Amino acid sequence: MFQIKRDWDAANAHDCLIIGIFHKSAALEGTMWELDGLFDGQLKELIKSGDIGTRKKSVSKVHTFGKVKAKRLYFVGLGPEKEFSFELLREAFGKLFKTLKLEKLTEGAVLLDTFTSGDVTHLDAAHAFGEASQLATYQFEGFKQKNEPERNIESLTIYASGEEAKEIEAAVRVGHVHGKGVNSARTLVNLPGNMLTASDMAEYASKLGDTYGFEVEILEKEDMEKLGMGAMLAVNQGSAEPPKMIVLKYQGKDEWKDVIGLVGKGITFDTGGYSLKPKDGIVGMKSDMGGAAAVLGAMEVIGELKPEQNVVAVIPSTDNMVSGTAFKPDDVITSMSGKTIEVLNTDAEGRLVLADAVTYAKHHGAEYLVDVATLTGGVIIALGTDTTGALTNNEGWFEQVLEASCEAGEPIWRLPLFEKDRERVRNSKIADLNNSPGREGHAIMGGAFVGEFAEQTPWVHLDIAGTATTTKDHELGPAGATGVMVRTLALLVERFEGN
Repeated sequence: MFQIKRDWDAANAHDCLIIGIFHKSAALEGTMWELDGLFDGQLKELIKSGDIGTRKKSVSKVHTFGKVKAKRLYFVGLGPEKEFSFELLREAFGKLFKTLKLEKLTEGAVLLDTFTSGDVTHLDAAHAFGEASQLATYQFEGFKQKNEPERNIESLTIYASGEEAKEIEAAVRVGHVHGKGVNSARTLVNLPGNMLTASDMAEYASKLGDTYGFEVEILEKEDMEKLGMGAMLAVNQGSAEPPKMIVLKYQGKDEWKDVIGLVGKGITFDTGGYSLKPKDGIVGMKSDMGGAAAVLGAMEVIGELKPEQNVVAVIPSTDNMVSGTAFKPDDVITSMSGKTIEVLNTDAEGRLVLADAVTYAKHHGAEYLVDVATLTGGVIIALGTDTTGALTNNEGWFEQVLEASCEAGEPIWRLPLFEKDRERVRNSKIADLNNSPGREGHAIMGGAFVGEFAEQTPWVHLDIAGTATTTKDHELGPAGATGVMVRTLALLVERFEGN
């Protein structure tokens, strides 16, 4: 899709030529000065009149009328240079690619030098370009009979004079791979529950393993019974679909040490069980496997880029249904760890399946843990729909996750976790733990419960209930699933600093 060339020439023919333009009053410089000369000074006039926009993330089209061999010029506004950033650039490229898709262009070129300034290097711009090319053009095909075939950019030439072509190509590829991993997660979340059962998810993970050479383990119900995974099995009791505990192992080091455990909640549909959700709240619960999708998307990125790290991904997958065999409030169940749990709310099922999954990740040697889950409505009340909630038991490990999230542009905010929070989770007269201490601090309670199974292992909990989906289009994607935390998890693994 991408080819890298060092020098652009006005005689090079393209369907479109993409140029970055900052908001400034100084005379045109470099490539813009050269282009303006070819247009007899008319580009400068178009900028002055506002027909070529320079505000952040604006996209302006100018037909060339044979002045250069490119048929069209697309100017991407970058705003004032002093406010320029990698995140702004990624979103500006997203706006660009949405425009190119809308206009059904399939070929073009970009002058990468015009998208660099200050701390944003050629390599940063190349990464942002590759990532946005995937994220912004994503569309879930759905199941309508007469979908028109999509037309996306198929061939892009990147002109860059600032770095070696191989380095630019590598940066574009990394961004492209990150974007594709996010899109894979988006598709999983967008699939309806009848088309993505636990068995379907296990099959998807197995194919991923075959593609990238991961070690794959799929635990069946009988295996879980032997291992004593009572929490996972309890959630599955009401379902006609068998549960699956999915494990993918990637070994990037000679020894199986410093293992990062990625645990993703894989509830393929959540009715709430006997603590039944209301009719308005139950719609959209196909997305309750957003954590699992994030982990699978991250594993796709890891498989492509092959970092020198060790990773075990564990996904507990089932639906949470109502039937004569479903588990009930007041039940007491025994988790794989041996801890007993009093069930006060069957709609707090995600933390139950995560309990056994976290224990199993440790069984596979995980020395650092991150769990990702659409866990609580409480996190939406606390942080809204743009920020993921986080809890931790280890400052250093949390800092690594936070740095990865900042680089990915997926903001997280740490919630407090004190001993009194843990005591609320342990407050049961008949069991070691209860799964729902009440509405107060709901997001904290959900995470605190999972933390009881992480125990002393460095652990970060990410609650994506508010960020896994969006109701509106944005620069880097459409409404629907966001694929949030794919890039954070992938970058965490890529940048990992062990003991």
